[in-house]
Formats: sequence, structure tokens, C-alpha cells
Amino acid sequence: MSETAELVLCERRGPVGLLTINRPKTLNALNVETLEALQSALTELEADESVRAIVVTGAGERAFVAGGDIADLDSRQGLAHYQEFAEVIHRVFRRFEISDKPTIGAINGWALGGGTELLLTLDIRLVAQEARLGLPEITLGLFPGAGGTQRLIRQIPLCRAKEMMFCGEQISADEAVALGLCNRTVPRERLLDEAIAMARKIAEKSPLTLKLLKRSLRDGAEMPLPMALSHEQAMIGLVLDSEDAHEGCRAFLEKRAPRFTGR
Repeated sequence: MSETAELVLCERRGPVGLLTINRPKTLNALNVETLEALQSALTELEADESVRAIVVTGAGERAFVAGGDIADLDSRQGLAHYQEFAEVIHRVFRRFEISDKPTIGAINGWALGGGTELLLTLDIRLVAQEARLGLPEITLGLFPGAGGTQRLIRQIPLCRAKEMMFCGEQISADEAVALGLCNRTVPRERLLDEAIAMARKIAEKSPLTLKLLKRSLRDGAEMPLPMALSHEQAMIGLVLDSEDAHEGCRAFLEKRAPRFTGR
């Protein structure tokens, strides 16, 4: 196990990278230093070809990420906030969103404010049954400013997104699943094991095909349907130029497990 400034623990479990936000005394609140450590750890795992999927969780049993550091926010004025904290958190969250490696959130507790905004950037979200999610910024005279206003309205019905942001109330894990914010609830004691097991299952697939699939989904979501379909057509053509695609087809015909290499 390596540590990135001890604020984020970066661990490899075979083909799975595990990132743990490690500020349990502050409920894993995000400040500039933690965000920079999180990006450094992500970059490290992205550069490691042996890592094929990444799990993100929070240290301790109480919180995934309980939001931003409120005292830090209170110390800032608008321009300084825009140039410093906001610039960093948008950059880091976007890095997770566009990562070519599949990401899985193990939401082990409170995911409030920046915690919900972070999970919105992850591909798959498993959530502990006791967890609570929400965007409570309005109760502080603020609103979500780390991508939450834009990502949320693209992932759940607009009226529900507005209710969450206008009222600032927390929702349960079951409500998060019903809304489509999370994939499913898991007992907390099994959460990390299930997230890693899912990551291992994904890691068995072709890393090249997963990369191109993620790009097709991400880019296509921002395109009109005719353009998105043309983009998909081009991307599947690239896949069929890979060794992995033909290895997968041959393995099926030969009734054996495929051996994907990422080429």
C-alpha cells in the first residue's frame, strides 16, 4: 500500500485499484489538499496497466464524503474561491468522469454536498444501507458548485433534482437507488468486498474495449442521436481492429475463457 500525503490511500488488489479518502476525523471532508491528493492517486492508478478498474470509498464507518470543508469555504471570497477551490474540485471531478478505467463508488456512509457530487462522476455506485445522500448547500446560503447542478439534472428527473437542491434534505440509500443515483444497496459489512468483486469481474473484460465503450457512452450522451450513432459505429470499428475482439470471438467458438491483453 502507498499513501498520497496520507489524505488518500492508494492500494492495489490485483487488477483493482482502491482509493480511500482518508480524513475520518472530518468525515472525509474535501479541501484543496485532499483533492490534489485524490487526483495524484487516480493518475497513479490510471498509469498502471495492471490496474483495470478502480474503487473509491471513504475511511471510517460514518462517511464517504460529508461535503466540503465549511470553515475553509467561509474563509473565501468569490474570485479567490473561483480561482482556487472551485477550479481544483471541478478539475479533479472531471478527471474521474473522463477516466478510461471503470470506476465504482463504495458509498459507505454520508455522501453530502461534494460527496454526492463526487459519486455523480463515478460509473457504478454501490451504497451502504445506512448511508444518506444529499445536496444541503442551500441551507448554508449556497448551492452545489462542484458540478452537482449540471450532473444531477442529467442523471435523474428534473423535478426530483430541483427538489433535492431547493430543499437541501437528505435521502436514504433506498431512495437513492429508486431515483437511479445508485445501483443497489449493500449491507455495510459487505460493501467493500462487493465493490471489489464487481471491479474484479469488470477487470476480466478487455481493457481496450472498456475504454472505447466508456468513450462511446460519455461522448454520445452529449450528442444528438444521429451523431451519437455514427460515433458508436466508428468506435465499434476500432474495437474490431483489436486483438482482444478476435480473441473473444475465438474463445467463444472454442468454448474456453478469453485471455484479454488490451491490444
